Amino acid sequence: MSDNLRRYRAIRDALIQWYPGHPPGIVARHLTTLAALISGIVGSQSTQLPSVATKIPDGTKPESRVKRLTRWLDNARILEEVYFLPYVDILLAQLALETLVVVMDGSVVGRGCLALMLHVVYKGRALPLAWRVRQSPKGHCPEELHIAVVELMSSVLPERAQVVFLGDGEFDGTALQATLSNMGWSYVCRTAMSTIATWEGETFRLDVLGACLQPGRLIALKEVSITGDAYGPVMVLCCWAAGYQEPL
Repeated sequence: MSDNLRRYRAIRDALIQWYPGHPPGIVARHLTTLAALISGIVGSQSTQLPSVATKIPDGTKPESRVKRLTRWLDNARILEEVYFLPYVDILLAQLALETLVVVMDGSVVGRGCLALMLHVVYKGRALPLAWRVRQSPKGHCPEELHIAVVELMSSVLPERAQVVFLGDGEFDGTALQATLSNMGWSYVCRTAMSTIATWEGETFRLDVLGACLQPGRLIALKEVSITGDAYGPVMVLCCWAAGYQEPL
């Protein structure tokens, strides 16, 4: 048995086994196509359909496989509630037995589009579980979209899940921080060195902390208010890791 066939059958059997109840005929057929798509992506290490098709063991020509996958992707009846969320529920129920670490980032997709994604970290991999796509050139997404994706992710998490949110400097908006706090999530976000902070009655830019720091050292300030809106209290960390040219 070839590796492609073995991988495809394992994925297909798992999708059928873990689907809630017994999938009816049309759903089962769509799940076999989903299994072929997943297997092809894993086997080819690509999301380009011509490459994916070369790793699908169905006996047809690659061109026919591409058409089959294209029809499936364009099918308006392929709903996330039917073909994706049932598996997300199972995955999160297991992962939420420990603290969930989620990471937000944006990536250019397609032609002139940007995908804002929220991933759950699992065994060193980032698994995208919530996303929104907008027509936009490269750049940052509005904070309202950050919040919308976080709320979308929150809607599928098990109750009482412990969550830690990680984000770079794009995701340090105070409205997003307030949303995360209200949901009971912990969070760590990078922020600009130009950010204004107030601590123990003193107001300063965060780059002042960097100027006071030596390589290999860490400054931690609690009960800090940030930005001109004095959002807080938050904890501010300024770290200059050994081997790096500047502090973080």
